[in-house]
Amino acid sequence: MFNKILTVALTILTCASCSAQKANQSQAGEIVGDVYKTQSGKYVSFTFIKHASFEIKYDDVSIQVDPVTKLPPETDYRDFEKADFIFVTHEHFDHFDKDAIAALTGDNTRVILNQRCADMLGHGTAMKNGDKLKLRDDITVEAVPAYNITADRTQFHPKGRDNGYVLNLDGVRIFIAGDTEDIPEMANLKDIDIAFLPCNQPYTMTPQQLSKAARMFQPKVVYPYHYSDTPIYEVEKLLKDTKINVVIKNMK
Repeated sequence: MFNKILTVALTILTCASCSAQKANQSQAGEIVGDVYKTQSGKYVSFTFIKHASFEIKYDDVSIQVDPVTKLPPETDYRDFEKADFIFVTHEHFDHFDKDAIAALTGDNTRVILNQRCADMLGHGTAMKNGDKLKLRDDITVEAVPAYNITADRTQFHPKGRDNGYVLNLDGVRIFIAGDTEDIPEMANLKDIDIAFLPCNQPYTMTPQQLSKAARMFQPKVVYPYHYSDTPIYEVEKLLKDTKINVVIKNMK
C-alpha cells in the first residue's frame, strides 16, 4: 500500500477535487499529488496553510491542526468552513490561538488539545500522552509525547506537557509531531503513512535530527513543517537512501 504512482504539480484543496482525481487511482493507498486513498476508497487531502497550521479533508470531515491567525502571513479563518475537529498540540502562540479556534467553531465542532490549552481555552477535550479517542467509527486519535531532549532546550517543550497526535482516518495513519525533537518514543510508532515533522532550532529538530526521527519509524511520506529559515532541502539529501518520500511545502 501507498506506492507512489504519479507526481502531479497540483495541491488539491477540496473533496470535489479529490473526486475529480478518482479516475487516476485504482488501488487503495495510491497517491496523486497530495491526495491519499483510504482502505475503503475514500480520500484524504491537505491544505498547507503556514508554519504548523494545515487542514485535513477526509470524506465529509474538515480537520484543522494548530490554527493561528496573526502569525505571518495572517490567515482569516472565517474564509474556511467550520471544522468538525480542531487539534491543538500546545500553548505557544504559533500553535494556539483562541480567535482562530472561535472562527472555526460551529455547532458540532470538537476541539481536542492538551490539558494546558484546555485550561486556557476554557473548554474542549483534553488528552494527555497515551490517551486514545474514537471520534467516529472510521476516525481515531492517540496523543503521543512531544518534547525537547537537548539539555539547554528542555524549557521550551518539557516532557509530559505537550501532545503530538496519531490520527487514523479509515486506515490512513497520520503522525502530527507537534514541537518535539527526535525523542525515543518515536521508535514505538507503527505503520505511519504520513508524518508531519518539525525542523527548526532551537525549538524543534535540525535536519539531521529529523532524518534520525524518520528512520526510527519509517513513514511512507514526510512533510517537514515549522521550519522557518532552516535549509529544509537538506532533509531530502539525508533521506535519499531510504524509501521515505520527502515532500517540501511552503510551511515556514
